[in-house]
Amino acid sequence: MQDKQAIAPTPRIMEALAFATKKHEGQLRRGGAPYITHPMAVCAMLSQWGHDEDTQIAGLFHDLLEDTDATEEEILRLGGEKVLEAVKLLTKKEGYIMAEYVSAIRENPMAFAVKGADRLHNLQCAVEADSAFRQRYVEETLAWYMDFSPEIPEAVKNLQEMQE
Repeated sequence: MQDKQAIAPTPRIMEALAFATKKHEGQLRRGGAPYITHPMAVCAMLSQWGHDEDTQIAGLFHDLLEDTDATEEEILRLGGEKVLEAVKLLTKKEGYIMAEYVSAIRENPMAFAVKGADRLHNLQCAVEADSAFRQRYVEETLAWYMDFSPEIPEAVKNLQEMQE
């Protein structure tokens, strides 16, 4: 897991972190960690990879529309238009078609970077999941996300080795 200290403590990022923390309050990850640890890790990866402040904020916000009562207006106010556009692309809507979802993300550099960090962190954390979940996650990654980050193939290999 990435070091949380890697989050650049700019005023905008700290405001975005406070907002995301409040919205994800009470939600837990597999294994019991507070859910906010995931967006924080995604943001930290994006910072370490040299992405700008807006991309890091999109990393903090990437699950808000899907998993909380956050509104597009709140995300627009705190993140701006580019962040809102990326978060909307990253939000799976009911009845979505995977090929269209992934294709739209690929066309937006900010959404692409966030999805790469998101997928990588989820792969790293999938060791805590059951075998069936890990297998499905590996298969989905192989089909759609292998080129989203240079670290993803190694993370997939690690999960596959657990399955053996």
